[in-house]
Amino acid sequence: MRHHNRILLIAGILLVATTLRAPFTIIAPLLEGLQKDYQLSATQVGLLITGPVLAFAAVSPFAAGLARRWGIERTLFGSLAVITAGVLVRAGGGVVALYVGTIIVGTGIALGNVLLPSLLKRDFPTKVAALTALYVLTMGVAAAIGSALVSPLVDTLHWDWRQVSRVPLLLVGLAAMFWLPQLTSATTPAATTMDGAVPTVMWHSPLAWQVTAYFGLDCFLYYVGVSWLPAILRDTGGYSVAQAASLHGLLLLATALPGIVLIPLAPRLRDQRAVAAVLALCMSIGLLGLVLVPAHAPVWILFFGAGAGGGLILGLALIGLRTAHAHDAAALSGMAQCLGYLFSSAAPPLAGKAMELAGSWHVPLTVCAGLGVVMAYVGTLAGRHLQIGRPAPSVALARMSNPT
Repeated sequence: MRHHNRILLIAGILLVATTLRAPFTIIAPLLEGLQKDYQLSATQVGLLITGPVLAFAAVSPFAAGLARRWGIERTLFGSLAVITAGVLVRAGGGVVALYVGTIIVGTGIALGNVLLPSLLKRDFPTKVAALTALYVLTMGVAAAIGSALVSPLVDTLHWDWRQVSRVPLLLVGLAAMFWLPQLTSATTPAATTMDGAVPTVMWHSPLAWQVTAYFGLDCFLYYVGVSWLPAILRDTGGYSVAQAASLHGLLLLATALPGIVLIPLAPRLRDQRAVAAVLALCMSIGLLGLVLVPAHAPVWILFFGAGAGGGLILGLALIGLRTAHAHDAAALSGMAQCLGYLFSSAAPPLAGKAMELAGSWHVPLTVCAGLGVVMAYVGTLAGRHLQIGRPAPSVALARMSNPT
C-alpha cells in the first residue's frame, strides 16, 4: 500500500471511529429533559441507552458475513448510512421514533465496532496495538466533546433535544467523505473477525465464561455510568446541568485514555490478574466516592472512567490472550461480546428502577460498587496465564515428564 493511501486509510479509520460513540452518548445529558417531555419512567429512559447495546449484541455476529458479501470497505460505509438514518429517525418524530431511531443507530455502530479492528488486523498487522489505542482515544475524545457541547447548545443557542441529537451527523458526514476513496475496494475481513455460531468448546470452557463475565460486568457498570452520570451528579452533588454535562464529557475522555498504556502493555505481562483486579476496583472506588463524597466528583469520575475504559480494553485483549488460534479468538469474541452486551443492556433500566424504588442513587451505586468487587475476583480468574483448550503450563510440564 502506498504511503499516501495508508495515510488516507488511517484518517478514514479515525474519522469512522468518531461516529461509534458520540451518536448515542450525546443523548445522556438530555435524558432528564426527554423524561419530562414524554413523561417517561426512569426505566423507560434507561432503555434509550439499552437500545444501541441490544443492537450490539444482535448485529455483531452478522457483521463479518455482510463484509464477506459486500466487502469490508463498503460495509463500513453502509454503517455510516445506517447511523445517519437512525439519527434522523430518532429526531424526526415522537416517542416511538425516538426508540426506533436509537436502535437503528446502535445497528450501524455495531457494524463499525466489529469491522474496524478487523481492518486494522488485516492492513496494519504490525501496528495493531498503536492504532487501536489511537482509534479508541479518538472515539472517546469525539464522544467527550459531543457531551460537553450539549449545555452550550441548549443554554446559549436555545436548541432543543432534536437539534442537539443531530450534531453527530457532522462527524458522520466528514467520515463518509474521507471513506469514499476506499469504496473502490471490496475486500473481506480478517480471520479474527467474529462470525456465526460459537463452537461447543467455548460453552464448556470455564475460562471462556470467565472472560465473558469480566467483559459483561465491565460493560454493565460502564453503561450505568454513561447513561445516568448527569442525573447522579445533579441529584447527589447539586451540580448544574452545564457542570454535569462537562463532567459527563470528562468520563467519556477518561474511558479512552487507558488504552494508550494497556494495549501495548497487557500482552507483555506474564498474566493480567493484577491489572484486571485493579481496574475493577477503580470502578468500585469511583462509585462509592460519588455516594460518600460527591463534592469531589471529578476525582471519582476519573477513577470510574479509567477503570471502565481500561476494563473494556483489557476484556477485549483477553479474548486474544486466552486463545491460541484466530478462529478460537473469533469464537470467543462472539461469545463474550454477544452475551456481555446482552447482559449489560439491562444496566440502565435496572439502575433507573432501583433509584425510583430507593428514592436516591445511594443504593444502586453501592450495589454497582459491589459488582465491581465481583468483577475484580472474576478478573483474577480470567487473567491467569492459560489458553482455552490448552493445559496450564505446570500441567503440561508434568505430562511431558510423565507421559504415561
